[in-house]
Amino acid sequence: MNKIFPKLYFCGQAMAVKILILCGFVLLSLGINAEGELNMKLSSSEFEHKTFIPQKFTCQGNGINPALIIEGIPEKVKSLALIMDDPDAPGGDFVHWVLYDIPVMGRIDEDTIPGKQGLNSLGKLGYVSPCPPTGTHRYFFKIYALDKILNLDEGLSKSELEKEISAHLLDKAELIGLYQKK
Repeated sequence: MNKIFPKLYFCGQAMAVKILILCGFVLLSLGINAEGELNMKLSSSEFEHKTFIPQKFTCQGNGINPALIIEGIPEKVKSLALIMDDPDAPGGDFVHWVLYDIPVMGRIDEDTIPGKQGLNSLGKLGYVSPCPPTGTHRYFFKIYALDKILNLDEGLSKSELEKEISAHLLDKAELIGLYQKK
């Protein structure tokens, strides 16, 4: 028995290692790293995280959306959704842009509408560029990786989209840009 036990013990360790490796691959395919964190990243070629958004993308410029780069999209993603909002607005959270049913892509180019649009805080479809009345405001670009194409009509509000997202979320990422009028 003692001669057999070391072999069984070794087989047990080898099996445990195989299971851990398999679990690691499963987590990576879901976009989760070893610490249980999500892997997707959102950035822009126009500005760094928590730095100022160039004037071109604001009400004092062309008022167009900046390019966004999406990395680490999980394999099982069927569509993306995007919400841009300003929690520093005087009347509370101001929704600048709501997009959904975005095809899986690694980049949203500037001045494009890659999916269906929802309602901004002006009650209209489309991008509302940063235009803070006073001080420096933070603009949160939030990208969501979903396990399905929502196939909903245009015109969802931010809260309606968040409700739909909650049941299908695989991963998410955030980029914060700042702006103050000159």
